[in-house]
Amino acid sequence: MKGKSHMGEQQGVSRRGLIGGAVAGGAVLAIGGLGQAAEAASSSGSIPKSVDVVVVGGGLSGLVAARNLVAAGKSVLVLEARDRVGGRLLNHTLAGGSVIESGGAFVGPTQDHVLALIKTLGLQTFKEYVAGQNVYVSKNLGTLKYTGTVPPDPLILADAAILQLRIDQMSKAVPVDAPWTAKDAATLDSQTVETWLEHNSLVPQVREVLKAYFQASFGVDASGLSMLFFLWYMATAGNETNPGTFERSSGTPDAAQDSRIVGGSQLIPLRVAALLGSRVALNAPVRKITQSGSTVTVVSDRGTVTAKRVIVAVPPPLALGIDWSPLLPARRLQLLQHMPMGTLMKVDAVYPTPFWRAAGLSGSAVFDNGVVRTTFDNSPSDAKVGVLLSFIGGSSWQQCAMLPLADRRKLVLEAFAKVVGPAALKPIDYVEHDWTQERWTMGSPVASVQPGATVAYGSTIREPFGRVHWAGTETATYWSGYMDGAVRAGERSAAEVAKLI
Repeated sequence: MKGKSHMGEQQGVSRRGLIGGAVAGGAVLAIGGLGQAAEAASSSGSIPKSVDVVVVGGGLSGLVAARNLVAAGKSVLVLEARDRVGGRLLNHTLAGGSVIESGGAFVGPTQDHVLALIKTLGLQTFKEYVAGQNVYVSKNLGTLKYTGTVPPDPLILADAAILQLRIDQMSKAVPVDAPWTAKDAATLDSQTVETWLEHNSLVPQVREVLKAYFQASFGVDASGLSMLFFLWYMATAGNETNPGTFERSSGTPDAAQDSRIVGGSQLIPLRVAALLGSRVALNAPVRKITQSGSTVTVVSDRGTVTAKRVIVAVPPPLALGIDWSPLLPARRLQLLQHMPMGTLMKVDAVYPTPFWRAAGLSGSAVFDNGVVRTTFDNSPSDAKVGVLLSFIGGSSWQQCAMLPLADRRKLVLEAFAKVVGPAALKPIDYVEHDWTQERWTMGSPVASVQPGATVAYGSTIREPFGRVHWAGTETATYWSGYMDGAVRAGERSAAEVAKLI
């Protein structure tokens, strides 16, 4: 789906490229170890009438904000609409007890904040399986096995290398904290990525192969993304000392999809929530936020709470569903209206073993046609079962999401069979999670900014609204859309609030 290593920037364009597939620690320890957690996050019972800070949203970003505020000595209440914590992080337990992720899963180099949190929580990571040959499934060339990171399609190699070089050069000129100030920002923001590719790529086939990246990474096709937003997103795929690159965003080894968490990524928010205990209230969707004088009143289905400050850490479209008094500023409102969530379904086929490994296959594939555009080996760390994963997003989601389950399952398994052979047609389990059906997410994996909106309204993305502050991965300046961005945004919003109360 979505390279670059710890060792600094490489020069030139690598062949992984265009079509390749400690701040946290002290705050957690200040609250206490898991064994010292008070009560568990609650689905019922009373909630306090007043606290210093209400955090709206019990995803990773909101939980990190709450944890840091508690460590700073503030009283906090997290209001989460669901009956669970984690937001876009969701584990799925298979019949035999193995765990896979139905939501966000990957971490990698330069994602320093989430990696520090993982270490502090006592969790372990393991490398995404990439050994063996990859597969390229092409309408024109058939099914080809290859090593390395770029499909062996002679039509696309040179064009892809040139495109990657241009994208990396252009993204370096986009400030991660203020993309609307970039040179030619208005021009870039007025066009879609698809339009830019049409004018800057020589081979239409490249655009078909690139769907594998856009659909999985954004849940939309290139036609739905602002070019300025896309360049900013590439710029954020790094840290303060390593500029973001397309390679790091799109790659697997030493890149964004480098590793997963043993036991599943939802263990991160679950352990932070355990530390917070009864400060996390479940089944508590927020309906209204009223600012008056020196207080903010938050009305939820579990009761009304008064606070000095509020941090809203929900997917951007969900903030539109809150009744605001006074109303949100016009530019903030417009920004939220131009930040839809992607359409994405995550599908996993489960087998008794990862049989493709013995055949010398990695399980990774890229398709230039059909509804399945990528596959990954999504087996658990102990490989007690074998799991093949695909993301179905954007126009591919539109083609098959409304089909009967049996028809969609058949399409997916037939695509998997092209990658690893006919044994893929007979899984022992088949798991789908369509994030558009999640009432409190409304899509996945990230909210993308539509053309024109970054320049017109983007400067409001982290701008406090009176006593209301903003978190969530979309507000991060590095690794937006990822777990690391969520952690960074939670830390930043907590620091803002802690200085004011």
